[in-house]
Amino acid sequence: MRQPIPLFWARTGYAERVCGRFTLTKSERAELEDEMGLARGSLSPGYQARFNIAPTDEHFIVRQRLEEREAVPAKWGLVNHWVQPGTRPAPQINARSEGIDRRPAFRDAFASRRCLVPADGFFEWVGEKSARKPIWFHRPGREAFWFAGLYESWNPTPDTRQRTFTIITTTANSLVAPVHDRMPVILSENAAEEWLNPNGEPARLLALLQPAPDSLLIAREVSTLANSVKNDSPAILEPAEPPPQQLSFEP
Repeated sequence: MRQPIPLFWARTGYAERVCGRFTLTKSERAELEDEMGLARGSLSPGYQARFNIAPTDEHFIVRQRLEEREAVPAKWGLVNHWVQPGTRPAPQINARSEGIDRRPAFRDAFASRRCLVPADGFFEWVGEKSARKPIWFHRPGREAFWFAGLYESWNPTPDTRQRTFTIITTTANSLVAPVHDRMPVILSENAAEEWLNPNGEPARLLALLQPAPDSLLIAREVSTLANSVKNDSPAILEPAEPPPQQLSFEP
């Protein structure tokens, strides 16, 4: 049964950018490679579990190379290939699915640089800016899944090349909607195969960019440690502490 959103989680005056943080908490590299359909040894030996991946962080994406999936490092926040070296671009961490095949910032990547972004959860926030409460959306068994993504490469300086990615968003399903009106596109394994297909038909690819089934994820309020990008430890995912009780005294 789908876990309902408590009424006190309703949006109240402050909305974080959709999918502004996410997690990939698998600690066993080989286990994650198997789960993602990658050859053993595909991930960097320095792979570590992450509990609070933030924009501009280094992560990795999965793309199709010939008949195999390939994991490559990439920085979160897409910068278009035409951006000139030495400039300070505004990285695009999300791309709305609507019209993604036509918008100049994404149409080239949609046509030929589609990727999968591995994750096992994402955060949204509720409450006023001064007292934000993080909500972690994840699979009941904390299984890994795929965000639909796009990637680009650009030159921060004339002598360096950097790969970047963005996460595609769509309208929220009924689980996420009380917290945010958008959510990242989560692809099933079959949809992921089609998304990576270099010969995919645009209409079929666009049809994949739908809200996740309501029953796919559950939601849980977690520690406010998630509020700071400086924190990245398992303690972030501890259940939120209950609010202090109001004491009353009899006259």
